[in-house]
Amino acid sequence: MTVGVQHSAVADKAGSAPEKVDPAAPLLLFDSGVGGLSVLRKVRALLPQAPVIYAADNAGLPYGNKTEAQIAARVSGLLGRMTERFRPRLVCIACNTASTIALASVREVLEVPIVGTVPAIKPAAAMTRTGVIGLLGTEATIRQGYVDRLEAEFAADKRLLRHGAPELVAAAEAKLRGDPVDPAVYARAAQALRAMPGGEAIDVVVLACTHFPLIETELAAAFGPEVRFVDGSDGIARRIAFLTQGQPWRRDGDDIALFTRDDDDLPRLRPALHEHGLDRIVVL
Repeated sequence: MTVGVQHSAVADKAGSAPEKVDPAAPLLLFDSGVGGLSVLRKVRALLPQAPVIYAADNAGLPYGNKTEAQIAARVSGLLGRMTERFRPRLVCIACNTASTIALASVREVLEVPIVGTVPAIKPAAAMTRTGVIGLLGTEATIRQGYVDRLEAEFAADKRLLRHGAPELVAAAEAKLRGDPVDPAVYARAAQALRAMPGGEAIDVVVLACTHFPLIETELAAAFGPEVRFVDGSDGIARRIAFLTQGQPWRRDGDDIALFTRDDDDLPRLRPALHEHGLDRIVVL
């Protein structure tokens, strides 16, 4: 079971919303790949009438093996171009890695409301009965000082075990393309956390990458029924709904899946994109 949360898993800048909003102005959700679709799914449930542009930086995927400077520069530059071109009413950085690293720099260049996502450590600390929490993220996310601060603030009396699992990002991308994935990928992630001191007592795992809820069923099979999962997608959707409450909505055409590179994988993603209401593919 995955539990969504609000304040502890969401970082945002409400900004000063204009008095009048173009009803056709979209929500812009940004991720390095298809992981942010796990967030879009929850946004659709609360705001089915909202026009959406889902932007995937597939040319930069994966973010987890890049430096902080590379990620901050890339995300800020791309979102600057995208907001200038598409004029969204709100931007959601539906990526833990990009949010924990680039949120501050993005706030400096964008004047629209921004919602980011960060690891859901606070609710995990409230959920655990054993006091041992696992955290799965990218290698870039798990080493961030932001995560250290969340741990110190909300889980100082718990044990937080972190594991960088780039294989899981690739597995989620493959799953949505319809490609087979070796179950050993999920077993390795579970074993890596279990092998750490105290890891046998893990009863809650934070999915600190928006790709990972897309493969939660597979992870649950690897970890076993005694482990619960938590991520921030429900809270992000609620925050977006709050920041746009009372605004008019009008969808003038198909919602867009925007990619930064044209490649052979895009046609294979069409079924998954369609399932999330994205029937038009555009390359930036």
